Amino acid sequence: MGIFPGIILIFLRVKFATAAVIHQKSATVSHEMSGLNWKPFVYGGLASIVAEFGTFPVDLTKTRLQVQGQSIDVRFKEIKYRGMFHALFRIYKEEGVLALYSGIAPALLRQASYGTIKIGIYQSLKRLFVERLEDETLLINMICGVVSGVISSAIANPTDVLKIRMQAQGSLFQGSMIGSFIDIYQQEGTRGLWRVSTLGIIIYTWNL
Repeated sequence: MGIFPGIILIFLRVKFATAAVIHQKSATVSHEMSGLNWKPFVYGGLASIVAEFGTFPVDLTKTRLQVQGQSIDVRFKEIKYRGMFHALFRIYKEEGVLALYSGIAPALLRQASYGTIKIGIYQSLKRLFVERLEDETLLINMICGVVSGVISSAIANPTDVLKIRMQAQGSLFQGSMIGSFIDIYQQEGTRGLWRVSTLGIIIYTWNL
């Protein structure tokens, strides 16, 4: 449950991210790859925000499918959804179209920070290793991807925690984004905001 929409989600976001990287490269190919440049940060952030908004309903169904049927939390004990399309239709019918974007605020905040930092650092690090595009190697790309993924995932993890909670609870979720951050910190401490940090870093490090 949740694997199919998860695969679609990764595919769509990789397409967006790849388009952003290609556009950034074409815009700077005539310049030397030396020093730092603000363009990768801007392109990366904007592309990540657009990708998040466009694929968010799929991400929400993935979360709903993953949390249903559990015995730990009675709120999610019932198995309500049979698949991605059934979940999309039922959420829309029972909770309204806005429920498909429950958690969009922290999600966009996450992408504004995660996407901006990851793609920006990735492109900037490569400029420190090579002077020309043709000098790039697989090893350099892997190192830059891992470093940028670890840093961006660690920084943006609190927004991911809140996004998942809002997606799972839907219309039952109460409170504003800022107030929810404060509540998590007061009730669970700093560890609550970085609860899935290690797993998140592993997943998003390789998603470029």
